[in-house]
Amino acid sequence: MSDLQRSISDLVIANRILANQNVVDAYGHVSMRHPTNPEHFLLSRSRSPELVDQGDIMEFTLDGKVVGDDRRPPYLERFIHGGIYESRPDINSVVHSHAEEILPFGLTDVALKPMMHVGGLLGPTIPVWDIAEKFGDETNLLVVNPDHGRDLAKRLGQGKITLMRGHGFAAAGMDVQEAVRLSIYLPVNARVMTAAMGLSDHIKALAPGEIEIRRLYNPKASESWRAWEYWAGRAGVSDLLGPAP
Repeated sequence: MSDLQRSISDLVIANRILANQNVVDAYGHVSMRHPTNPEHFLLSRSRSPELVDQGDIMEFTLDGKVVGDDRRPPYLERFIHGGIYESRPDINSVVHSHAEEILPFGLTDVALKPMMHVGGLLGPTIPVWDIAEKFGDETNLLVVNPDHGRDLAKRLGQGKITLMRGHGFAAAGMDVQEAVRLSIYLPVNARVMTAAMGLSDHIKALAPGEIEIRRLYNPKASESWRAWEYWAGRAGVSDLLGPAP
């Protein structure tokens, strides 16, 4: 199997996992940087993630233009992906989700913080991007052009997550497994924090040292593969898995 074929299969797995884990529904998407051309990325045509298969994957330039003569409709918000890849050469996979658990933290002055061991991979700070700050109140809050995508990427900075006010979040990983892992545990962490705040005004988030240890993600570690394999099985796409590292 070529590197491109492997990437396409992994992208299908990622779509199915995110749908099975209720991170995305009919909307939301996941992409990967092209394995041999870092100035391009791979993303499904406009289709619900639960239904994506290998034939749905399209190729784009970093400014969101379709490569070749593929005339199928693309996702409107492909500029989220291109903007992040353009600003972050270290990032090779991006997820966009509308998970409702995280929305309150983009609408209030309560900052979302890592609360539990798996939450440490989210990083010490989780910024909020508000499209109105630069583009005013005459947008539909969607990222529909390169300027929107670049501004969002600027707010992401060198982190892995940015919330999107009244919209959802974008997650960026060094590989597709990390991006999916971030996207699964971000809503879980938000639910835990919301529940804790309902019990007490005094909650104890992870300490900086605890966060730093969890941020040392190793894609080849057995525990990383164990999660990927488990989620793929739950999503019914074990047959698409490559060999364990």
